[in-house]
Amino acid sequence: MKEIKAFVKPNRIQRVIEALSDNGFKSMTLSQAEGTGAFKAKGARPSLDFHVTDSPVVKLELVCQNEEAQKAIDIITENGKSPEKGDGIIYITSIDDAFKIKTGESLKRYDL
Repeated sequence: MKEIKAFVKPNRIQRVIEALSDNGFKSMTLSQAEGTGAFKAKGARPSLDFHVTDSPVVKLELVCQNEEAQKAIDIITENGKSPEKGDGIIYITSIDDAFKIKTGESLKRYDL
């Protein structure tokens, strides 16, 4: 299994979510975040929570089977990009297994 973490501009996230969902990726987690990368968005401002200059981003997390990862990456890339710089970044990590909290059942062999 693969975990995909994508940091996407807030004005592009709805397109990304809808495209993922339309292509069978139904379970994902979204979090509002602040980026501190090399690119500073127009309107970047001092954060009220942290003492850094930030650019608002949405962190999207999903877990999928290995063979589905490239499809998810392609969907995020196609729907998350814009004509401007600083569209975000995608990280991929390997997941050994996942378990349902209620039953303790492994999800390793099931579709997520």
